[in-house]
Amino acid sequence: MGKDEKQITTEYKWYTYPQMRNALVAGSIIGTSLLLSRFSIIPEYFTTLLYITAGIIGGFFWAREGLEELIQEKEIGIELLMLVAAVGAGVLGLWEEAALLVFIYGAAEGLEGYTFAKTRSSIRKLLDLAPKEARLLKSGKEITVSAQELKIGDIFIVRPGESLPTDGVIVKGSSSINEAPVTGESIPVEKNPGMKVFSATINQEGVLEIKVTAIFANNTLSKMVHMVEKAQDKKGKAQVFIEKFGKKYSPIVLLVGLLLLVIPSLFGASFSIWAVRAIVFLVAAAPCALVMSTPVAVATGIGTAGKNGVLVKGGMHLENLGKTRAVAFDKTGTLTLGKPVVTDIEAVKGKKVEIIQLAASVEQYSEHPLAKAVISKAKEMNVIIKKAVEFKALTGAGAVATIEKQVIQVGKQELFTEVDQVFVSKVEKLRQDGKTVIYVGTKNTLLGAIAVRDEIRPQAKQVIEKLHKMGIKIAMLTGDNQVTAKAIGKELGIDTIKANLKPEDKIAVINELKKTHQDVVMVGDGINDAPALATATVGIAMGTAGTDAAIEAADVALMGDDISKVAYAIELGKKARNISRQNIIFSLLLLVVLIPSALIGAMTIAIAVTVHEVGELLAIGNGLRVSGSIRKGGDNHD
Repeated sequence: MGKDEKQITTEYKWYTYPQMRNALVAGSIIGTSLLLSRFSIIPEYFTTLLYITAGIIGGFFWAREGLEELIQEKEIGIELLMLVAAVGAGVLGLWEEAALLVFIYGAAEGLEGYTFAKTRSSIRKLLDLAPKEARLLKSGKEITVSAQELKIGDIFIVRPGESLPTDGVIVKGSSSINEAPVTGESIPVEKNPGMKVFSATINQEGVLEIKVTAIFANNTLSKMVHMVEKAQDKKGKAQVFIEKFGKKYSPIVLLVGLLLLVIPSLFGASFSIWAVRAIVFLVAAAPCALVMSTPVAVATGIGTAGKNGVLVKGGMHLENLGKTRAVAFDKTGTLTLGKPVVTDIEAVKGKKVEIIQLAASVEQYSEHPLAKAVISKAKEMNVIIKKAVEFKALTGAGAVATIEKQVIQVGKQELFTEVDQVFVSKVEKLRQDGKTVIYVGTKNTLLGAIAVRDEIRPQAKQVIEKLHKMGIKIAMLTGDNQVTAKAIGKELGIDTIKANLKPEDKIAVINELKKTHQDVVMVGDGINDAPALATATVGIAMGTAGTDAAIEAADVALMGDDISKVAYAIELGKKARNISRQNIIFSLLLLVVLIPSALIGAMTIAIAVTVHEVGELLAIGNGLRVSGSIRKGGDNHD
């Protein structure tokens, strides 16, 4: 890609893009010249002048780039090969062929540059989803200001159907928000006061007053777009290798072309014949399609992922996603929702509603996640939570409080002196299903038990099935106990289950998996699992919208909480890698056909240029297929 090509913005139409425009002008001049010369309307010297003019106009951008590369970087590139071929054809008096070479190469390069740059910059269209103006609330009045004028701490108003100009926290109002532009998730999310909201997301119902937490240039959407653009510049191993190869290969092609020009004539061969063959060889052997074989596929893949709420932080990571042979999932908050809920209420004496009422009355003063699950269930059942006094947390065992002059205990079985063993055996089955059991009663009388479990994500089983169909092995890593881990793992069909793990233990497990499977993806929350994410071949952090630390911790960041995006990201990586390989093989086969044909004189300059550039455009078009439809869960519909 040249300097001019990198500067393209979406404001250009393909035919007004500078390189393409010049090529079209050159083509018009050549067409006019051919027509006039065929009818002998103008003298030959004037026809030649028109061809030279067409060559200068059509080759201005790419020829300048080739010379700058030679002078400034001391490197011989593809553009220089084509320039030498065009000038050589002109010196031999083949002005028509020289002009056609410049036109066809310039048109192909222009179309390629426009297509590639459009692909790279398409992610910036997301910024257009955020409104350019905001309703600032100042001294009780609404003032329309530029979104870029919003400062941290300002309050702005968003009405139903409007997009948010920047990130913030709701201070007044409730609504459902469509977060698809940021997270890629189409299902609206319920939002209430105190909850975060993001730029470009769409308010669907109520009027919201929002406090600014990030200026426009630094909001979640802007950071996401900037990160994708940076990622598209980071190259994978295959791309780096091809670029290094091209830098060594192009000078060799030029040297061979010069040898073809000189050596045969020293042995009495026709100079003009071999001069033409040398020019054809320079065109045929130029590795355009090879050099472009991977960049378009990588840029398209990263851009497509970004628009679907998946931030891939470089070509290497996209490439590695395509090599995935095993995926290790963190359990809590990744395979599960990270939010315990009450699943069962079992009573020894009395009614279930009394069991949950007593438990919630004790737990109302606790900050423990299990306590919150019990209280949430009580509210769901419209149970009145009674006043409790003398609350005391029993470290590692539960809690106790006095309710209506009765001391009620909530926690482990060990808190109770008398328990019904038949009941305990029944409850033990709940433990085997991966549930945590909370016993409720007085010190001497067990009244019942409540089972709580961190529920499995609705899509988790489907995602694991899809990954298995892709031939990928699945591991689950958790700090939870073996019984709970085994129950969750069995339900999801996980191959390897590792429980009771500390952060350093997860690193060891990842290293073991890498020894067996080589390329391992780790999926976690990006903060607690940062060491394991960094150790894996590719680390994927989930639900990172608005979280800088989580994005930094991983190679791939899922902006939303949709676990199906893991399968989507891996399949996108596989698709990009496969298409890159197809392009490389196609490009090499093209060179294998073109080079011998050039050496034996089986093609003209015009044919060599046409076949060469058509091949390059086919590689570009194939690379663009990466943006084709892939379901979030991994089904490919191409």
